Amino acid sequence: MDKKRSYNQKNKYQNQRLRVGDTIPLKIKRLGINGEGIGYFQRTICFIKGALPGEQVIAKITDIKPRFIIGETAKIKMVSPDRVEPRDSFANNVGGFELEHLSYAAQLEFKRDVIKQSLAKFRPEGYKQFDLRPTIGMDDPTGYRNKAQFQVRRLDGKVLAGMYTEGSHDLVDLPEVSVQHPLTMQIMRFIVDLLDKYSVSVYNERKNIGDVKTIIVRVAVETNQAQVVFVTNSTKLPYRDEMVEDLQAKFPEIKSIMQNINSGRNSLIWGDNTQNIAGDSFITEKMDGLSFKLSARAFFQLNPYQTVKLYNEARKALELSDNDNLVDAYSGVGTIGLSLAKKAKEVRGMDTIAEAVEDANENAKLNGIDNAHYETGAAEKLLPKWLQEGFKPDSLVVDPPRVGLEGRLIQAILTSLPKHFVYISCNPSTLARDLVPLVEKYRVEYIQSIDMFPETARVEAVVKLTLK
Repeated sequence: MDKKRSYNQKNKYQNQRLRVGDTIPLKIKRLGINGEGIGYFQRTICFIKGALPGEQVIAKITDIKPRFIIGETAKIKMVSPDRVEPRDSFANNVGGFELEHLSYAAQLEFKRDVIKQSLAKFRPEGYKQFDLRPTIGMDDPTGYRNKAQFQVRRLDGKVLAGMYTEGSHDLVDLPEVSVQHPLTMQIMRFIVDLLDKYSVSVYNERKNIGDVKTIIVRVAVETNQAQVVFVTNSTKLPYRDEMVEDLQAKFPEIKSIMQNINSGRNSLIWGDNTQNIAGDSFITEKMDGLSFKLSARAFFQLNPYQTVKLYNEARKALELSDNDNLVDAYSGVGTIGLSLAKKAKEVRGMDTIAEAVEDANENAKLNGIDNAHYETGAAEKLLPKWLQEGFKPDSLVVDPPRVGLEGRLIQAILTSLPKHFVYISCNPSTLARDLVPLVEKYRVEYIQSIDMFPETARVEAVVKLTLK
């Protein structure tokens, strides 16, 4: 009888045209690169939000594409032993919490596997023999994010600060976030109270009116210094002096308060104009015995605890010698290159954000490092320029954004062939893509995954490459 029911159920689905809103039964085979469960329905691949490998679920279809189906978990009929209760009630509504329902040990294994999936997709030569090392995780994967960047809106007269639900501009108020450093949230919620207290004009996206758009709070963990940035729709910031006074009285940790002007409708958080309104224009963080000045827009890793482990792995993989000329590409404020400078003859770095480059050169002076210099510009332009001028890099470390390496930079690398080469990646897909041309001249010794963002599907990797 059960077999007959199963046969009739199968025929029922085969004889109807699936529509958005329909439910379908699925067995989840694995997790995809974005943390979604993957199963197959009538040989069509299905990506199901909230489902875990080994689970049998009823999935509600949210979108239908020519080659795949997207859905969300409506009911779990067989539960994975790796499923846990999320700490944050909003985890299924906003981005950045894709894996909070998955045990931490299973998250670490997934992040190694996601690199394996990307390699299998792009198939760089010899990828099946690559040494994929177990993911380095955290003892306590909470409270690690040193920066909160929340949109601000007003709903029913109340100020909300948080993040959008996935695929929308519906704001979710976030009074508590388990992965945020506690001080970032304490300051953030106090600012929300101040906006309410002084009835400050808050941005209305639909009407494109109002003043305060976004609040950014960054904490330097080692020095316990904090920076606040008000992103506004114009130069206006109502009750600025009163809010500054209240903030400084409540939080002596706040050493810098800035205003960034980002006018009009656009998807970018930052505008081009950043002004200092109280305190210094930077805060100072310490790492590996070095001090780093962080201006408002300067890039710095969001997880300082894992950053130390990341850079230790990069140092081990690079194997610098005293006579090496090192290129630090996508340098940010110089954290990687400056931490390696004492083991190199010369360090040259570059970044496209002028403020970060200024910070990097200031950080070199701050730490008494005289063999490091940073320039503003794209790596794919500056490295070929340096090569034409006769500069020969012996060692190279690249830490690109999620888009990976630009083609001209790869060509410059394959022309100059630095002996020591480390690729730090935050995107397994573009890493695997970039390895296809790189392995023509380089051997992948190993790939060490590091969990920089617990509870998310993101993973960082340190790749050691040596000349063939």
